[in-house]
Amino acid sequence: MQIEQKPRAIIHLDMDCFYAAIEVRDRPSLRGKPVGVGGARDRRGVLTTCNYEARKFGVRSAMPTFMALQRCPNLIVLPTRFDVYRREAAVIRGILHRFTSLIEPLSLDEAYLDVTAHPSAPGPLAQAIRNTIFHEAKLTSSAGVGPNKLIAKIASEIKKPNGQFEVRSEDVSEFMKDLPVRKIWGIGEKSERKLEKIGVKTCGKLQRFSRPELVDVFGKFGLELYDLCRGIDHRSVEPDRPRKSLSTEETFAADLTTLEQCEEKLEELFQDLMADLAQKESTREITKIFVKLKFNDFTRTTAERAGLALTLQDFRSLLAEAFARTGKPVRLIGVGVRFAEAMPETAQLDLL
Repeated sequence: MQIEQKPRAIIHLDMDCFYAAIEVRDRPSLRGKPVGVGGARDRRGVLTTCNYEARKFGVRSAMPTFMALQRCPNLIVLPTRFDVYRREAAVIRGILHRFTSLIEPLSLDEAYLDVTAHPSAPGPLAQAIRNTIFHEAKLTSSAGVGPNKLIAKIASEIKKPNGQFEVRSEDVSEFMKDLPVRKIWGIGEKSERKLEKIGVKTCGKLQRFSRPELVDVFGKFGLELYDLCRGIDHRSVEPDRPRKSLSTEETFAADLTTLEQCEEKLEELFQDLMADLAQKESTREITKIFVKLKFNDFTRTTAERAGLALTLQDFRSLLAEAFARTGKPVRLIGVGVRFAEAMPETAQLDLL
């Protein structure tokens, strides 16, 4: 007698404008007003996030504050409170663990949940999770439910904010047919333009190409693309997946015009990075260190090298290398490390 295997059930949970929502929750007078979190109004910072009232004006995350204020002069810009956000994220993570132990955090405000083994149907279960979060944290969230991570992630964007959307296994083919190719992970602006040149804008159109044809256009990624455009994704939910890097950065109120000014700021960032490493990743093997600069014209450069020690002097060496590439005024400095990736005990290369 053959036992029928239960279909996979994945939930992608995304908190709605998490940082901004916490600020509005804690300051009820802000409700209904455009709010951004990040660089203050009188500083040249960058918004970490903003609420939907602000997005109506074209304001978005990672936008320079001065640009956001040009688009929305009434934007209320608040400083970040990461200690509060981390505390709230821990509360939400505790709620999620009541429903499943298979949780893959993507950030403080986003996670995949594998609820295949849960006795409840995944759609009502996602609703129960969202209701519990709202009841206990007074914050809204959106969810996507699907048979894999790709479908769940795409579905979570459909009913934002404060909604959810489910795609059942039997509906995946129809769901993917008219889906824009840009919705597939790994397809950015460059790949999108490349596909448009051959008349492909939807996943249905992309499905007309064979594996060898996609490999000719995209290299090895073409193999994955053949499956992804059909809604096939075999990635598992990986609890506590190790991060690939750890870094800290700062955007300055006034541009730094000399290497000496940059070195002064570098020392502060170096100390912050060492503290984060000691607290979060004290046992990981470090393969590279790097220094990232963003200049006043918003161009970037990164200097990184393997084999260097975790010393301030080595970071200064990379800073000097990056600064010398242009000599332009610097508006942001970032410092960080890259970790060794754990390799599986047995690995086999795919045969093309």
